[in-house]
Amino acid sequence: MAATWQRAEELGFEGAWIYDHLAWRGHSPWDDAYASLAAAAAITSRIRLGTLVTTPNFRTPIPTASAIRTIDRISGGRLTVGIGAGGDSHTSDGDVLDRDWSPRERADRFAEWVEQLDTLLTGESVSAAGDYWSMREVTVSPGLVQQRPPFWIAGNGPRGLRLAARLGQGWIANPVTETPYEEVRGTIGRLEEACDAAGRDFAAMPRLLLTGFTEEAWVGSVDEYDDLAGRYAEIGITDAAIHWPRPGSEWDADMDVFEQIAASNGGNGSR
Repeated sequence: MAATWQRAEELGFEGAWIYDHLAWRGHSPWDDAYASLAAAAAITSRIRLGTLVTTPNFRTPIPTASAIRTIDRISGGRLTVGIGAGGDSHTSDGDVLDRDWSPRERADRFAEWVEQLDTLLTGESVSAAGDYWSMREVTVSPGLVQQRPPFWIAGNGPRGLRLAARLGQGWIANPVTETPYEEVRGTIGRLEEACDAAGRDFAAMPRLLLTGFTEEAWVGSVDEYDDLAGRYAEIGITDAAIHWPRPGSEWDADMDVFEQIAASNGGNGSR
């Protein structure tokens, strides 16, 4: 793992991300995201590091905030916290549920979790009594290198977009339809409206596209990458995350092409 993080930095990538899962699409063991980021922070010096994405499915606010502070300190302020509501889960804080959360429950939990995480990382002696989590006189924030590590929030629905506009410093697009370009273009338009309503500067907000789950050939060739990156940049995407080649999986790719893409987009760091 160390060689991969270090090679990503050598190739000039702007950021390196890890999924925050217990296992991922049949790949196991899948190492803990925050422990992995702490290790990555200790062996790199420039590249930004982050989760793509952390969710409230199995992480509670206080230890998550503490881990964020620790990695922010180890990395010297290079942590970006990708946050999302997460997929279907039958676990919550270690308890097995006898039903799935409704969309409204998932959105309520997500909003409360982000709000409490933000409060823990910006205040001292924090007390809160929420519907899902509560705390009394908790202090986590002292020692942060960044004033508060940036939250890049994944959200496509109205509530998720409003939350990103209110508490996010960036936004993550994860298209799921057969027309990803049109989907992202429409969602970016709604994000801009949410930012305007919240008094946020939409133009200053990074907008990351998570690739690899559509038919688009992001790592087929340098020309295909450049064409897709250019098209998405025209509708407001500022950054693209591509999967590190995983041999034997649907995310396999020619490593030479992957490195050529990095080199051709190097400059001050591949986005």
